[in-house]
Formats: sequence, C-alpha cells, structure tokens
Amino acid sequence: MTQAKKLIEVALPLDAINRAAAREKSIRHGHPSTLHLWWARRPLAAARAVIFAQMVDDPSACPEEFPTPTEQDRERERLFRLIEELVLWENTTNEDVLRRAREEIRRSWRRGCESNADHPRAAELFDPDRLPAFHDPFAGGGALPLEAQRLGLEAHASDLNPVAVLINKAMIEIPPKFAGRPPVNPDSRGDMASGTGWRGASGLAADVRYYGRWMRDEAERRIGHLYPKVAVTAEMVRERPDLAPYAGRELTVIAWLWARTVKSPNPAFADVDVPLVSTFVLSTKKGREAYVEPVIEGRGYRFVVRVGLPDDADVRKGTSAGKRRGFRCLMSGVPAPYEHIRQEGKAGRMAERLMAIVAQGDGHRVYLSPTEEHSATALQAKPTWKPNCELPKKHRNFQGPVYGMDNVGDLFTERQLEALCTFSQLVGEALRRVQEDATAADVADDETQLDSGGRGATAYAEAVAVYLAFAQSKACDRNSSLCRWEGRDKLVGTFGRQALPMVWDFAETNPFAGAGGDIFGTAKSVCEVIEKQFTQTIVGVGSQANAVDQTTSRGKLISTDPPYYDNVAYADLSDFFYVWLRRSLRSVYPALFSTLVVPKADELIASPYRHGGKESAEAFFLDGMRRALGNLAEHAHESFPVTLYYAFKQAESKREGLSSTGWETFLDAVIHSGFAVSGTWPVRTELRNKLLGIGANILASSIVLVCRRRSEEAPLATRREFVAALKAELPSALATLQSGNIAPVDLAQAAIGPGMAVYTRYAKVFLRRAVVKRRRQRCGQLPSEMLRAAA
Repeated sequence: MTQAKKLIEVALPLDAINRAAAREKSIRHGHPSTLHLWWARRPLAAARAVIFAQMVDDPSACPEEFPTPTEQDRERERLFRLIEELVLWENTTNEDVLRRAREEIRRSWRRGCESNADHPRAAELFDPDRLPAFHDPFAGGGALPLEAQRLGLEAHASDLNPVAVLINKAMIEIPPKFAGRPPVNPDSRGDMASGTGWRGASGLAADVRYYGRWMRDEAERRIGHLYPKVAVTAEMVRERPDLAPYAGRELTVIAWLWARTVKSPNPAFADVDVPLVSTFVLSTKKGREAYVEPVIEGRGYRFVVRVGLPDDADVRKGTSAGKRRGFRCLMSGVPAPYEHIRQEGKAGRMAERLMAIVAQGDGHRVYLSPTEEHSATALQAKPTWKPNCELPKKHRNFQGPVYGMDNVGDLFTERQLEALCTFSQLVGEALRRVQEDATAADVADDETQLDSGGRGATAYAEAVAVYLAFAQSKACDRNSSLCRWEGRDKLVGTFGRQALPMVWDFAETNPFAGAGGDIFGTAKSVCEVIEKQFTQTIVGVGSQANAVDQTTSRGKLISTDPPYYDNVAYADLSDFFYVWLRRSLRSVYPALFSTLVVPKADELIASPYRHGGKESAEAFFLDGMRRALGNLAEHAHESFPVTLYYAFKQAESKREGLSSTGWETFLDAVIHSGFAVSGTWPVRTELRNKLLGIGANILASSIVLVCRRRSEEAPLATRREFVAALKAELPSALATLQSGNIAPVDLAQAAIGPGMAVYTRYAKVFLRRAVVKRRRQRCGQLPSEMLRAAA
C-alpha cells in the first residue's frame, strides 16, 4: 500500500495556529463551548488545522507535480496561507474558505485513491467519490468531530460519558437532521408561509428561543413569589443617602449573598451561629465600592451594607483566620479551625445567613442590607425532588463531603432546588407543546423518536427539548451554593475551575432577573451557537462506547484528545449536570440515561481513590490507554496518520530533573500500542486565568503527536545507533518546538516528543551484545564487518 506523507508530518504554520487558538479562548458569544460546559476543550482553530493537515498531502509526496525542493516549498507556502485563513475565528463558517479547504482534501484523496487502485480492499477503502469518515473515540466536548464535519467528513463521536455523548449529538447529529427547516412556533408561521429561508439550523434555533422564553415566563408565574423585589424605604435612605434616587421604588434583585454559619467554638456563645466569611468587601469597582459591616448587638449580630471601602483590615478579610487556619468566631474572636467546621457540617449544624442583597439600579448594581422578609422568603421553598448522587469522599477536587455535603443535592439551596425542578418539569411540557405546534404547522409525523432516527414532528419536538435541557443544565452552573460574588460586580459560576470546591460566602442568583443563571438567558446563549455554528448538512453520529473495545474507528480518519492521566475527574464532575439532564431527557434517550449516575468504573483516568492507591491507578490507566491506542492503531484508515493531543498537568520535581507522570505513562502507552511517532507539534490550547492561577505550573500547551502504525518490518537498532540518530535529528526538532512559542513550563516534557519520533521508528533498541545475538537469530551468521560494527 502507498502511504503518502501528509503535511502535518512535515511542516505547519504553527505561529498562525497558536495565535488563532489563543484568541479564540476569549470569544464567548456563539462559540460551541457555550452550548454546554465541558472541561479541557480543544480550540476549534487547532482542531480544524490539524485535521486539514492530517488529510492533505505534503508536496514532497507528489514528485510528479512538484519535482524540485523549490517547487515543493512554494506549494507548501500556498497550503500554509490557506491554513492561516482557515484558522481565523471570522472564517469558522466562511463557506468560501471552507470550500477551498474541502477541495484540497478531495484533491489529495483522489490522488491517494489512484495510487492505491490495486489495493485488495480498494473498493472499500479508496472510493474517490466518497471521503473517509472521521472518528474521535474520546470525543468529550466535541471540537474535533465538529471541525471534521465542517471540513466535509462524516463525523463519528463516541465517549463513555453520557453528558459528552449528548453534547456531541447536539453538535454533529441533531442540527443536520433538521437543517433548512422553518420553525414551528406560532410566532414564526407567517415566515413559513412567506417562504422565508432558514439557513442551517436557524429554524431550530428560533424554536429553542421561543419555547425557552415560554419556559422562563411560565416558571416565573409558578415560583416568582420566591424571588421578590426589594423596596427602598425612607428608613434605608436615611441610613444611606446614596439610595435617595431609589426612594419608594422596588428594585429587581440580581443576587442574594449568603454566609455559611456554624455554632461558635466558644462555649460562652455555643448557641450562636457564627458566619464563615472570606471577605466582607462586596465591590471594589471605582465609585461603586461597598462592604458589609457586622454589627454585634448583645448575644447576636446583624449585617449592614456600607458604601466605600473599609479601613479595618479585619473587615476586608471577613472572619478568616488566615490560610489553612480556618475562621474566627465573630462574637469572641476565638479560632474556629477547619476541624471544628468539619464536625459541625457532618453533624448537620452548618446553615446560612443572608449577608447582603444585590439589586439592579440605574445602569449599575446597588448593594443593600439584608431584610427579614427576604430571609424568610427563601425558607418558603419546598422542592419536590432532590438529586441523590454521592460525591467522591476522597478526592482533592471535591471538598463538600469533608463538611457534610455528601450529595450533589446538598450543593443547592432549597430555593435553587425548587427553581431547577420547575425548569426540568417545563422541559417536558415544552416538548409536548412543540409537538402540538409542529402538527399544527403540517409537519409530518411518523411517531419515530429522535433516538431511533426519526425526523418527524415527534423527533423534532425531542430535538428542541434537548437544547432546552441544555439551557436548564447551564442554569445549574449559576444556581448552586458554590457560586461566588466577584468584587467587580459579577457572579462566578460553580465551575470556575475543574472542581467542586467549598465556597463559604456564596451568591444565590435570581433566575428571573435577566442576569447570569436566568433560564431564558441560557436558552439565548444556546441559540447563538445553533444559529452561528451548525450550518452543516452531513449528519454525524454521537454514540456511547468504551474507547478500549469500540469498533467505530474501523477504516476511519482518527484525531482524538485522550484523558490526561488524573487531571480531570470527568465522570464525577459530570454527575453535577447528569442528574438534571437525566430528569429532563430520560424519555428522549432512555439508553443513554439508563444509569442513575455517570458510569465510572471504566473511565480511563488514574484515580487513586477509585482504584485503591496510586500504583494501581497508574497501572489501570496504562493498561487501558495501551489497549485503547492499540485499538486505534489496528483500525485506523491506512492512508492517514492518527493525531493524539496530550496536555501537561504540571511539572513534578524529581531527583533526576523534571518529569510528568501522566506524560511518561501516556508515551509508554503510545509505544506499546504499536504506534510510531512521525511528528510532534506544540499547540497553545489552554486558557490562563485568575482562578487557575496565572504563572502556575498548569495546563498550558498540548503536544499533538502524529502517529502511524509501526511497520512489522521496522528495523532493530543498537543503543549507539539510536543515540547517533537522536543527536543528528534532535537539535532541529527542538528548534521547531521553541519557534512554536511553547510555554517554558512545558518545554522539558514537550522535548520528549521529538526523541520519541526517533525511538519509535525502531522495533526495538538493544544493548550491543543483545542486538548481535538477535541479529544472528534473524539473519544467520552475520558478515564479519557487521559483527565488528555491532561490537
């Protein structure tokens, strides 16, 4: 079989790709990442460039067309210019640029079909009129399958995690099924009659927007009384003259700010619930500064909001006693160490107290002191259902169980639970409304469900329900007791990082205020993605499968982003969303939501708490990754290399220098799976922000490993031969890495890649005597000069 060398195995315009990937991380509106939260997504720019370069021939593989190095360089530069256009965010759905990229892919494909016309499986593998399909067996957030589909390939995405599967269905499977269809809601039927064009999935987006608004309005009608406005009274104005413009008015509450409380550790105040507050400062925005002043009255206290910034350093740091030291009793100053707080939490004595109210003023936020009415109203909530899903009890990224919050349901206030239950119920009611409206709009219905391949009124209604459930699920991120209020006047959602940490003073948003967490706001953000990104007509497939033994990869182009050793506990984190998605969509995807929680036993990460220790967890990861990559090496389409993304968690200090356990283990799996590395490229794929810690040793770059199945005829080598090849090739390879602006923290680990490219081309590397013996066994008596050279 003829294997043409692909562009990605020779050269890439790395600077342009990295610039586009870095810029994309700051784009929010309409970006596929805003469809639903997922951890460690790949930038679309990098995914698009890698898949394109994976399929297009390098000019050196076409000597008939480009016989000289000069002509090859000129053609390579032309392809680079196309990639530089292709990776720009503005060109994500630019049909002219995408058309030219698809033409290049088809040109290389037809060339490959011609050169492999005599292949025994040519009719199956080399049909010039049909591009090979694409598969990502660790699909996660779906960036790679989406970009493959955008480049004209039939995309297949599989994952063990049902939340990831649903995201991929919503990206590559559902939109093409209903592409070009007009919406069915009553407000849009005039457009249907007039023949108004609906490009891509814009009709679907219009319906999600319409029924999302209906859900929001209906929810407010049912539970709006739990979210009252706040009246600015004359007494409040006397205490705070800055409130004079709002005298006599009722302001919409944006959020209620609560402090968790425990019984005082001081026996003299054992009956007092003292607050655990990291800071009393509410806003540091210039001209709008505000803080909470705790006022002690006898054996109790109350909170009062003041304008400006406090002079007292203790007010700035709340009741915190310092890093790792816990808090202090507000009444007596006695330390309240974390051990005391843990005991209180596990005994069920942790509560919360309203600390401040954030309202919408005239163009800015207004901070108000808490009122008895608003505290009492929050207690009126009576949710009909609560998630029953245990959180990991021995994982560094899940702190709730340490304080008695053992269950996902414990992460929400009663009022939040009632709101989310209401939204979940309304998803089902909206589904029935869509089906009725679709029938009224003369949409044919064969009553086949979406999960069974349906495209009629029933399936369409279920499709709309999927995106409405996403809107509800996204609202969960802003409607838990792990949300924080940032001093720059905004709420930070639950997943500021890839963990469920403890938040002591939390923000409870108003889901009807038009701010973060508003159900219609999340529906609108979902619609932006559907409208702007999903213009494809080739129907993809999202499925649930274990990468270790899946068969979808057979004969397909493969690009994938495997899990990173122990960095992200995807399954445990996903339970936060899964319990709500299951409640809303179990009737739509019964097989996908057949389990009570996300499957975890086969999740391919090195999790010590799950496997009984660090060594057994590493062994599990290594064995599973070897099998999964071996599966890919066996089944991938023979004409194309496989691309694997690997990002570094952090550098670990050892006596021999810097290393990364995850990176070493992953490379071990690559070697033993039967792959040979034919290229390595550092791609800037991770966003640094304050929550993750700017300048810290954290995920910053991904190394894209370009792999082909190692030939059964791969040569043997002595250590001397290997070292000689390494010395000859490594300097230029390292220069390529450095020119890609790879982060210094990652360079030590990334430099392993080019070395692996040399190492993995050999079947084995032996010590001198061993290789002499092995060569004799394979070749008989070696000529004397070869024996002398080997010695």
